[in-house]
Amino acid sequence: MGPSRDAMNIAAIRPPVNLMSVHLYRRPLHPELFETLAYREVRRDDYLLTLRITPTGHVLTWQTRDTFLTEITAERAQPLPGRGHVWRHPFLGEQCDAFRASPGISYQMNAQVEVLPADVFLKIHQELWDDGNKRGLIHRFHEHDGIGLAPIGFIAADARAGCLVVNTFHTFPAECTLLKTQTLIERV
Repeated sequence: MGPSRDAMNIAAIRPPVNLMSVHLYRRPLHPELFETLAYREVRRDDYLLTLRITPTGHVLTWQTRDTFLTEITAERAQPLPGRGHVWRHPFLGEQCDAFRASPGISYQMNAQVEVLPADVFLKIHQELWDDGNKRGLIHRFHEHDGIGLAPIGFIAADARAGCLVVNTFHTFPAECTLLKTQTLIERV
């Protein structure tokens, strides 16, 4: 996937990391439930992957004829539907989970929160920005906290035979924090 940027200039502000969580649904979520800052679809013969960067992170949807999965990072207080909800994990340290979406489809997710020294954070933030401009989907937020560094969201999807790996990176400069997820969807 090549670089893509949101054409609109949206002044989205991220909530603090300690108020965030990651959810899995076994159904689509209505796009009106979240604000989309950057968007991309990836079509393959056997699935459709939709990538969205939102103020609270991302929404990933993966669908085949028989299976639909939605992974969303959201503020814990954000109202989300109960129907089709599989699980929710707060962003605390490292979280892992797995779900058998169907007899032939396995979903695995790993989420991490990394609080970094300022100099290390700055280096990683720049590396993510550089990488995101070469591949994947990236969005730079407006700088709003007076430190002069705008948060970024970056999603990279890598399709391989029988599996899909999606890595997301969300920076929080005011907290020198990086939220990362790695999602693996594979045929078993």
